Amino acid sequence: MRVIVVGAGVIGLSCAVRLAEAGYEVGVLARDLPLETTSAVAAAVWYPYLSAPQDRVAAWSRTTYAELAGLAESESSVRLRRGKEYLVETAPDPWWADALSDLERIGSPPPGFKDGWSFTAPVIEMPEYLPYLVERLKAAGGTLTRSALSALPNTADIVVNCAGLGARLTAGDPTVTPVRGQVLTVEQFGLSEWVIADRSPEELTYLVPRSHDVVIGGTSQPDSWDLAVHAEQAKAILDRAAELVPAVRRAKVIRHRVGLRPARPAVRCESVRSGDRVIVHCYGHGGSGVTLSWGCADEVLGLVKNVS
Repeated sequence: MRVIVVGAGVIGLSCAVRLAEAGYEVGVLARDLPLETTSAVAAAVWYPYLSAPQDRVAAWSRTTYAELAGLAESESSVRLRRGKEYLVETAPDPWWADALSDLERIGSPPPGFKDGWSFTAPVIEMPEYLPYLVERLKAAGGTLTRSALSALPNTADIVVNCAGLGARLTAGDPTVTPVRGQVLTVEQFGLSEWVIADRSPEELTYLVPRSHDVVIGGTSQPDSWDLAVHAEQAKAILDRAAELVPAVRRAKVIRHRVGLRPARPAVRCESVRSGDRVIVHCYGHGGSGVTLSWGCADEVLGLVKNVS
């Protein structure tokens, strides 16, 4: 049976891989190719962020953690790295903590913070991981085609809508809104552990090490479609990062990027019938696309099996 997947970010590609490897004839149609998507901008450390509802997100996150941990044994673009998150106020364990086996409290957080924890999480190097997913898709017989769609296609019995922000058009859903994120990358300066500082919802600070660079962020600006890089924001991001890891000051800045996270009050992952076809919607993952990817892909596969 032929299935069309709309969208080539990490959600669309993960769903397409699951479907193709399960024996479906899969074609991915997307306006933006994988390295042009918001997924390509992501620092991509496993961490549930800007996504709801908690029970479904927690389940998808657990599944994805296990899948990525397994991939880390053989796929070079996925690595398990320990890191720390600092909090300005004391807090209970995070609601997604049961996905982890090694969460530990930080005894003495740095000045300005009252609490924190450390744990091991998958870190995904998206410039390599997205092409890896494309190769898995092709190896399973799937295809990827650039296509500027004004609506969902009607050339397959089942369409999987993973259009991210594009779901405002493909699903007629105005509840999907952008949350602007600006990041920069610097040359790798010897950082091996990721660092996150939770100061306020609008002021994100994180350093995520990869093999050859470090992604530093960031911003979280709701309802902003602005894709321009702002120098004053870049300076503020770097200054906050340097408070946590002073050595970052010596690192050469490689590039600046902006991505628009596809936020929604709740992730939409469900099947609906539209005339003679079935549409499986899977969008609205906020800042958790990578973190939820394989869990959602498994659910999408189950939904497709139920109607095929």
